[in-house]
Amino acid sequence: MNITPLQNKSAADIPLEQIAHDRALSQPQKVAEVSRQFEALMLRQILQETQKTVIPSTYADNSTTAGIYNSMVVNQLADDISKSGTLGLAQTLEQQLGRQLGPASPAGPDRPAGATPAPTPETDAVRPTHLKTTRPFQPTAIHHP
Repeated sequence: MNITPLQNKSAADIPLEQIAHDRALSQPQKVAEVSRQFEALMLRQILQETQKTVIPSTYADNSTTAGIYNSMVVNQLADDISKSGTLGLAQTLEQQLGRQLGPASPAGPDRPAGATPAPTPETDAVRPTHLKTTRPFQPTAIHHP
């Protein structure tokens, strides 16, 4: 029996250590998956802290088996929350990393690589035109009753 490997693999199926070296993934896909996995790591830390008991109890199950089960639940819950995208930390991190990894453009940081530079207004660099006043600022005395 000849079994062919699945060609439809996603970045979520690749271990974190191998994402950087996988040529099948584009740079944006790599950034998105690393951002998602970072979000999952942060969620794991938060969820593990919420599982700690504040008041010791004789009724709490502190066995090794319960610890393993709780760890598995926390890991799965963190992965599911990060894959759903509802928290938003991964998207924000992905946008920030995408800006830093994007091609440097002489036109400016928010302009495409082939764009012409944005025109600079003929204004004072220290004080923009809309903040210039016709008379100098005079503080008024505040009278308290």
